[in-house]
Amino acid sequence: MNIGFDAKRAYHNQTGLGHYSRTLIQSLAENFTEHSYYLFNPKPSTTHKFTQKKITEVLPQKLLHKKISAAWRSNFITKEIEQLQLDVFHGLSHELPLGLQKLSVKKIVTIHDLIFEKYPHQFPFIDRIIYKKKFKYACQVADTVIAISKQTKQDLIELYNVPEKKIEICYQSCNPAFSIKSTPQELATVKEKYNLPNAYLLYVGSIIERKNLLLICKALKKLNSDMPLVVVGDGKEYKKNIQRYLHQNNLTDKVIFLNDKPIIQKHDISIDLPAIYQLADVFIYPSIYEGFGIPILEALQSCTPVITTNVSCMPETGGNAAYYIDTDDDEALAHAITTITTTASIKNKMVQNGYLHAANFTNKKCAERVMQVYTK
Repeated sequence: MNIGFDAKRAYHNQTGLGHYSRTLIQSLAENFTEHSYYLFNPKPSTTHKFTQKKITEVLPQKLLHKKISAAWRSNFITKEIEQLQLDVFHGLSHELPLGLQKLSVKKIVTIHDLIFEKYPHQFPFIDRIIYKKKFKYACQVADTVIAISKQTKQDLIELYNVPEKKIEICYQSCNPAFSIKSTPQELATVKEKYNLPNAYLLYVGSIIERKNLLLICKALKKLNSDMPLVVVGDGKEYKKNIQRYLHQNNLTDKVIFLNDKPIIQKHDISIDLPAIYQLADVFIYPSIYEGFGIPILEALQSCTPVITTNVSCMPETGGNAAYYIDTDDDEALAHAITTITTTASIKNKMVQNGYLHAANFTNKKCAERVMQVYTK
């Protein structure tokens, strides 16, 4: 097959959508070498390159298209798609180019989540209008819609009336770096670099209301423990609310915002994130809603026990390995933290179950599932 991708985020995005796009493309090219892969990139990238033999980068050629590369990506690439005689075109992040419905190529789009529909107050008005238009068009035009979780599939059915038979669930994979055990020397180096405590709880994610970091802070108030919380991630207004709560309750010393440290401005923390997970006693992810919840998998692969909520896709991602609580139950969270940190048998069982569960989300398995969709 000749398979094309909207590869803008694969080349230019440094966050979740970029990681998903790059990982999937590389995994497909490495595991299914009999196919050819065409990456439609609106402008050259100095950050990311693909070296596999069967991957071809497609850039705008006409001077006008180079000048208005966004328009080329969303409107004019249909000519190249037709000329290359693609069998499949895959929009990796919620979008498909206009006019694609006129071509015989099979059309697939991945929808990661509909958070802007569920929590509209977290998004500017104009962004919501643009997202809704793009998402609905992509779902309408696509022959198949890939949802990254049962939660996203249900949202597509309820909010956009996408026929159930049109949706395929293909879970995300987790970066294999998190399954590589750091050496004692590597752990010591990371611990010293970030001045991490000997024992700590860990939260990784944006500091926004939906992620529910305040619940952990409330649980800290109830804990009879000196173990601090290390926060990897940043935020604006909600972070200020968190800091006010900590100050009012004499908990300021109990929470370490790693992104506030000067070293973060000079260093890419993602390189050390596997070790930061491995050094943690417990990972806590009290989110109210996610499309998939990749940090849960990162922690499980790192052999770190996970406490998360019993809503949205969290039970899908955590499986039988995580400890689940209600989104507003700080008492239950405090109890869970105490149970795991003081009972070695429970902690060891969670670590064992977590690593086994995370093995279901490898790059290869993700690529195999997506290839099944292409073949079908």
